[in-house]
Amino acid sequence: MNVEDATQSTGRQWTDAPAGDYGDAIVASAAAGGVDYLFFTSGSEIGFLQEAIAKANALGRKAPRLITVTHEHTSLNAALGYAAMSGGLAMTAAHVDIGTQHYGGAVHTAWHSGLPVVITAGTAPTAYPGSTRGAREGGGYIWVQQSFDQHSIVRPYVKWDKRLEAHDNPGLLMSRAIQVALNEPRGPVYLSFPPEAVLRPLEATRFPTAQQLCVAEPMAPDPGSIDEIARRLVAARNPAVVVSHSGRNPRTIQPLVQLCEALALRVFPGRLRSYHCFPMAHPLYQGVGSLADSDVVLVLEAAVPWLPGPEEPPSSAWVAVVDVDPIKERIPTFEFTANLRMAADSLKTIQALRAAVDRHLGPQHRGTIEDRRSASVQASRARWLDVEQQARARSTSNPIDLQWLQYVIGQTLDDNCVIVDDTIVDPPLHNYLRCSRERSYFRNPGSSGGWAPGAAFGAKLAAPDRDIVAVTGDGFYMFGTATAAIWSAAHYQAPFLSIVYQNRSYSTGVTRVARMYPDGFAARAGFEGGYFDPPMDFAKEAEAAGGWGENVRDPAEIAPAIRRGLQQVRQGRPAVVAVWLPRLLQPD
Repeated sequence: MNVEDATQSTGRQWTDAPAGDYGDAIVASAAAGGVDYLFFTSGSEIGFLQEAIAKANALGRKAPRLITVTHEHTSLNAALGYAAMSGGLAMTAAHVDIGTQHYGGAVHTAWHSGLPVVITAGTAPTAYPGSTRGAREGGGYIWVQQSFDQHSIVRPYVKWDKRLEAHDNPGLLMSRAIQVALNEPRGPVYLSFPPEAVLRPLEATRFPTAQQLCVAEPMAPDPGSIDEIARRLVAARNPAVVVSHSGRNPRTIQPLVQLCEALALRVFPGRLRSYHCFPMAHPLYQGVGSLADSDVVLVLEAAVPWLPGPEEPPSSAWVAVVDVDPIKERIPTFEFTANLRMAADSLKTIQALRAAVDRHLGPQHRGTIEDRRSASVQASRARWLDVEQQARARSTSNPIDLQWLQYVIGQTLDDNCVIVDDTIVDPPLHNYLRCSRERSYFRNPGSSGGWAPGAAFGAKLAAPDRDIVAVTGDGFYMFGTATAAIWSAAHYQAPFLSIVYQNRSYSTGVTRVARMYPDGFAARAGFEGGYFDPPMDFAKEAEAAGGWGENVRDPAEIAPAIRRGLQQVRQGRPAVVAVWLPRLLQPD
């Protein structure tokens, strides 16, 4: 097909693409836009991506590396893990509507992650058999793979979606998808490829790359708002900072430490903490705690900064919210109040606040700040001492106690480890961790369990020199199609360690049901639907997928088993350590 003359002459800084077909232009544009990996789950109509990438490799052209993943849910979570760890973007490909449906809950995770991912799928051909290349051929399933609106499967969870049409400039379309995904608030986009379009011949053409289209600069904070926030923080009696997503950009961490140290600001994780935003062992870091005594609160990119109730800030507290989406437009009902909401980049805001604080800080504030600092140091010491004492008191419990397990995890993993946390336990895992290095902790940014195995695989591709450790409950682990992630990890020499909390219980079907129906019929009947006991042997499952596995029932063997697992990972083999915990609410 000849591209319109306007495409050849309109705009500045367009990129030349060689002759081929639409698939060649799509791959060239993806590579030029910074896509390093394509997480691929096979489908007949997306075979053009295999061909175009192989062709580019053979001819010495730049192309994403195609990574085979045997389940779409794992594929999209792997793309998210790669994007989180690398700071870049990734791309997926799946088979028509059914492959799109197999992305499953990972689409929800992508929507809430703030990460740039180009989600793609083929579509069923609709051209009459024999009428054109890519028309209907093969089995009868071709007809039933049509849907009236394939994009409606994911549209509520993506920023932008587009079906490639024959009249489109395919390179431009891919560049546009990347541009939208990278623009704040970052997030997933969805692009579909009809075979009749992608297989069309394309003469030498031109398209703008995503960089030539240009992503908007990070939003600068309003100077007046910065001055007010700084003035209130300096004058506050007991100020606090709540963090959750600001660590998407690891460059925010050190400036935030400097700001908090200047004013002795206590730092709390939001209730949906997803990224490493502040050193966990720092004396100003409070872990999950109460904001009830706070008079000024700065919220940095936290969708759920606290739970309504006795631990939320008092109504008299002054609250400022800074976010690229400060009103959380993606959440239909949102009741958290604030005195100031500012659409701004966290790094620019923190840097501006640090300068503004210096202008307002005077000798009269020093005493209050030092008193806060001393109190935070004492509270931090007391918190860590309590963590240790509570854990050690349970160190011989059998089945293994949750607090002892989490304490051992925190003590055993070193600063080279990256923790991929998919647990929903109380107390939370991050209360036991001392992560200080940037990008050393990620937690499921949504509520769809099963994120960890795929995310850990993607993170390892992005950081081959780091030890990636996925920590997850057994229910979520099974949701995560872990064998697909382990197979890909073994195949591509990107191994990770999984630590599985094996209590054979769904908290949703046991503790939550008991909370809603105390002494109810479900409890008296033994919570049918809440347990999966006897469980699957995850160690054997890992071995079947090319990994190494070990089951642990002795509390003294947790640390040695984790070290054995890490040794396997460092030798190139994915590993699973499944730790036997007591069932929820009922004895084993």
